[in-house]
Amino acid sequence: MCRRFPAAARVAALLLLLCVIPARCPAAGWPALPPNPVLPGADPHAVYVDGALWIFPTWNDGRGERFFAFSSTNLTQWRCHGPLLDLADVAWVKDDGAPRHHAWAPGVLARGGKWFLHYSVGPQNPTPSRIGVAVGDSPAGPFRDSGRPLLTGGEGFEAIDPMAFDDARSGRTYLYAGGSAGAKLRVFELGPDLVTLAREVPVETPPQFTEAPFLHHHAGRYHLTYSHGSFRHASYSVHYATAESPTGPWTYRGAILTSDATRKGPGHHSFVRHPESGEWLIVYHRWENQAGDGPYRGQRQICLERMDHDAEGFVRPVVMTGGATGSRAP
Repeated sequence: MCRRFPAAARVAALLLLLCVIPARCPAAGWPALPPNPVLPGADPHAVYVDGALWIFPTWNDGRGERFFAFSSTNLTQWRCHGPLLDLADVAWVKDDGAPRHHAWAPGVLARGGKWFLHYSVGPQNPTPSRIGVAVGDSPAGPFRDSGRPLLTGGEGFEAIDPMAFDDARSGRTYLYAGGSAGAKLRVFELGPDLVTLAREVPVETPPQFTEAPFLHHHAGRYHLTYSHGSFRHASYSVHYATAESPTGPWTYRGAILTSDATRKGPGHHSFVRHPESGEWLIVYHRWENQAGDGPYRGQRQICLERMDHDAEGFVRPVVMTGGATGSRAP
């Protein structure tokens, strides 16, 4: 004889039964997002590591040109790691004779128990900007520079904003870089050691490209997103193109993140996917409580938003939320 349970008990029993079968249990995903902004800084590269979101930004503590990282398991409380790398410890930085240098726009890639930090050394003038690479045993570093610049700008190309991408289809690793002066995108295949360039891959520069390329693969397509406009103005925004290969040719898809009435110049972003739930976040910087078209002054702020793809697999436009008042209303 089957025993009948009260309705509430039947529901509880069903939920218990479902969660005994791991494949049917709902996957853990991102925590509830806190009000924006979440951190001061700019140019954030985000990755998920062992239950935590890590953000590698352009940020310093006022004690030199150095790189730091921030990690959080709940997206509300952040732990600062670093300095990961200090430009004062990079022997080749002063070889160009420029009076001052800046630590900009880091990006990371994990491989074989090692972490590779690709980073920009600016400015572009009076000497060309450069991209370096350093290696560490963990995302918290410390990172040791490879001993020479990986890429040097010049002839209309600004060597900034590196982003390394592992292409699962080909087994190759590509480095995307460039922008601002000349607004040119360049792509390179990295050597097996990830600290040398194997070859340059000729690519077209997509429409509305200024800087900060980021590539991800989803639903059989390669999605190249990047910043357009001047970083100190309302024109700064994120635009989008797709391709059937990681090196194009690109089909332009339009803008996906633009300024609103008080939140200005959103850009230099990265996407990060939760490995269990498959949910996506966009991590980007913007100017808070600004009016007009710029130029803006002060400190840029790092923000988080949920992002997704539509039924055809294309990136949906992103609506900014939050503000200095802590409101989550868009």
